[in-house]
Amino acid sequence: MKYNSIKITWGTSPIFLISYHTLLLVTLPIYLYYGQMHMGTMIASFVLLWLTGLSITAGYHRYFSHRSYKAHPIFEWFLLFFGTMSCQSSALRWSYDHRIHHAFVDTDKDPYNINRGFMYAHCLWMLQKHDPIEPKVVSDLMKNKNVVFQHKHYPYLMIGSNFLAFLFVGFVFQDFWGAFFFGVLLRMFVLHHCTWFINSLAHTWGSKQFSQEQTAVDNFIIALLTFGEGYHNYHHTFANDYRNGIRWFHFDPTKWLIWTSSKLGLTSNLKQTDAVTIKKRMIIEHKNYLMDNLSLYWQDKRDELEKQVHDLSERILAGISEFSQLKERYLENNKEQFSQLKELKKTLKEDWRRWKALSQNILNGKPTQPLKS
Repeated sequence: MKYNSIKITWGTSPIFLISYHTLLLVTLPIYLYYGQMHMGTMIASFVLLWLTGLSITAGYHRYFSHRSYKAHPIFEWFLLFFGTMSCQSSALRWSYDHRIHHAFVDTDKDPYNINRGFMYAHCLWMLQKHDPIEPKVVSDLMKNKNVVFQHKHYPYLMIGSNFLAFLFVGFVFQDFWGAFFFGVLLRMFVLHHCTWFINSLAHTWGSKQFSQEQTAVDNFIIALLTFGEGYHNYHHTFANDYRNGIRWFHFDPTKWLIWTSSKLGLTSNLKQTDAVTIKKRMIIEHKNYLMDNLSLYWQDKRDELEKQVHDLSERILAGISEFSQLKERYLENNKEQFSQLKELKKTLKEDWRRWKALSQNILNGKPTQPLKS
């Protein structure tokens, strides 16, 4: 069967996804009309949503797919158990698809290529026949006995873990219907679509500070819906960083979980891109973007602005490198570097202000004053 050039393969996964969506759509309104919602069931379902969601983002994504940190066996089992309960395939299958996505993003080889349409990237790609797993792509995971065990017995473990959640919530609150509809079906529905937003919304709606050539974007609102995965442009640029949100005010509960767990000895070797590398990448990307926009200007004005963009960007990049070197020497107890660091930091701050003003002027089509040396 084809729908918008998509060939649906009626296997276990498509049947399961379509069936539970249909069941929820038909039966939930009836339950909400006749049933009584128990507050304890609502809270437990919300907790399960976060446990399964964070097990996907911190586990399947940042740990198994990108190896951005190391995990204690207890923490790994936790991630695998609740990751299984999320009903998003095994960690091995999920990681394989995701690594292929990063290797071939926005191309025909990308499993959830956004260029094939929003709904394709969101969920329709899962209705097609999947390519077999190539062991060389996930060779590290193939050596992990826990991952291999979960992959081998995934259908039974997925059903078993959700049945346990249903029994636990239903027994504790004596609300088995509520446990079924909210603790299992609705929780699974919300989590699935929140996760799928990473493949669709996070490649559609937002800004690109770190990589202009890719469709991945950064968006605070998407971060709220995806347990912190909304800073997707940064992630596609620095995929091995355990963080997605790098600023203190960025909503990234997955980062907070991994960092807190490191203080408890449950995670270690947290990979983090240094600030100098990040800043350099931002300047280079902004420079290229501004140069593209300058093609709209008259030749004489374009030449003047291109020189300003080039000179200021090179000055900032040189200043960042010098600041990094001075900081290293200062940390080696060379106190003489303190005054130089302070002065250079002040200069960089002023140049950064000029850079933002210059960028805004060019993008808004306003004239700008020549740079001072």
